[in-house]
Amino acid sequence: MKNLLVLGATSGIARAYLDLVASDCGSITLVARDAEKLKQLESHVATISDATVHVVFSDLASVNGHRELIENLAGKAGKIDCALIAYGVLPDQSQCLDDPDYAMNQFNLNGSSTISLSLHLAKVMKRQGSGTLAVIGSVAGDRGRRSNYLYGSAKSAVESFLAGLRSDMAQHNVHVLTIKPGFVDTPMTSDIKKGALWASADKVARDIDLAITKKKNILYTPWFWRYIMLVIKSIPEFIFKKLPL
Repeated sequence: MKNLLVLGATSGIARAYLDLVASDCGSITLVARDAEKLKQLESHVATISDATVHVVFSDLASVNGHRELIENLAGKAGKIDCALIAYGVLPDQSQCLDDPDYAMNQFNLNGSSTISLSLHLAKVMKRQGSGTLAVIGSVAGDRGRRSNYLYGSAKSAVESFLAGLRSDMAQHNVHVLTIKPGFVDTPMTSDIKKGALWASADKVARDIDLAITKKKNILYTPWFWRYIMLVIKSIPEFIFKKLPL
């Protein structure tokens, strides 16, 4: 690809993806809110790639700034061949129930802001007549579970939106990929005990790269999560609500 845009570039999966594809890019734009981490990432990408690297500091949860952000990025890049939206935070579910303001802020961070960015990016790609929009969601969006239903509902909203956007953008030669990772070992999950179902960020990055190349619509990564979630979705509600999931 020629021009790559990564929003939430300092996330574990985004960094792994950059390690994989940076050497094939002509221009890479990295967007995140942590200035120190972003500068470190800029230096790292510059050492593994001959691409021109740009960094933009932005709080992506602030939807009011999305229009100006994306239009400015599109103007500087000339064309966005691929945009990866890769940020999110696992909220404290018990705090979500106790503090609705915290819950809605988390829903915006993991859901509404991603939808807003996707809309602005789709507008740019429709105008240029091509592009790939890849968005990291989660298998948590497949069914609301007691342990993380605020996070899951945000991801569910994103995935439902992307399904419609994908159909709309197909007629404009724009590819929309929904990425649904299971458990991934990243800094966001550092406090969680790992098990057999956990995957590395590198594995997920390889799956994302292949899915973009093959223009897949929906990616479960690793592959077995498609079948795990099929089972979970098939459990009758009167049983499911009793399970400590």
